[in-house]
Amino acid sequence: MQPITHPSTFIDSEWKDIIRDTAAEAELLGRLHPKQLALIYQQKWFKALMPVEYGGLNMTLPNLIKLQEALSWADGSFGWVFTLCCGAGWFSGFIDRDIAATEFLNAHTCLAGSGAQTGEALQTTDGYLINGTWNYASGAYHATHFTANCLIKNKDGVVLNDDGSPVIRPFFIDKKDVTLLTTWKYIGMIATGSHSFKIENVEVAQNRCFKIDPSAATISSNLYQYPFLQLAEATLAANLMGMAVHFIDLADVIINQRIVLKKYTQPQTLLLLDKIQNIKADIETVRNEFYSAVEDSWAAISTQSLRSVSITSRQLAKAARNHVDALYPYCGLQAASPDTEINRVWRDLHTASQHTLLVFEA
Repeated sequence: MQPITHPSTFIDSEWKDIIRDTAAEAELLGRLHPKQLALIYQQKWFKALMPVEYGGLNMTLPNLIKLQEALSWADGSFGWVFTLCCGAGWFSGFIDRDIAATEFLNAHTCLAGSGAQTGEALQTTDGYLINGTWNYASGAYHATHFTANCLIKNKDGVVLNDDGSPVIRPFFIDKKDVTLLTTWKYIGMIATGSHSFKIENVEVAQNRCFKIDPSAATISSNLYQYPFLQLAEATLAANLMGMAVHFIDLADVIINQRIVLKKYTQPQTLLLLDKIQNIKADIETVRNEFYSAVEDSWAAISTQSLRSVSITSRQLAKAARNHVDALYPYCGLQAASPDTEINRVWRDLHTASQHTLLVFEA
């Protein structure tokens, strides 16, 4: 494949301007800015992974990854909300078609949720009684529906799989049945509004329960045959790299400005210019390896190709964290000031990179 270009080449400059020009205000609001949301609805980005028959884009994984990296390069919180909400929208390929046909056609349909198994679903005569609390539902303010993992129970206790493990299933819940808990209080990703939500004694029909497995897909498409684990790994890694490239772009400008102002000695200047060049070269290498792995896995799903996605996703995430931290000390106090763009990018990256999925080696 051809070398992967800078993330800026994957989106229109007008989109980037809308996203960046409103990013600081979105952070103050604690949610995406109305102009950012209008762009999402216009482009159907919350429906990027929904099938065409539900008004979605049915986007291929390689194209999705490019868009996610580019939008996170534009702004971390924006890219993260897009990724997590369209990722939840991917579940539409596994949800009962009778529900989907009516629930997903709204232009503003947006799913948020949590993969944590912190709820319970008690089987009833007609369905399930849901109770639980789930954390970190990115895009919660904009969601029309929520997905929530639940431990399945019946009158005799926990329902077990054939291997003796507890049965855990996700549920598709209307926003009216969910209570938001304003718990998101971290240093970065502030505009994601990744709050907790609670469901108390809500009874749902049986077809609100679904299973995430290629054999359980309700839509015939390659998109829903791709494993969820590698889908999640690749999309989150692309987000982190988008933020990292944004930081490196800003750091490059700042360091060169400081060089012009003679803030460094000649040896220090040469060291920094060499460091930036090496970092950009390494970023180019890991991005190319990552995108190649994603392309290969999309072309032919195999144990080897999926393993490569898992490995390169972690390499990409590690490079993002390490290279940002390597340049941070040379950016002066503006990098530490919470009202600057570079500080917001730094905070967003270091908050998003706390996601456990890409912390450990594959």
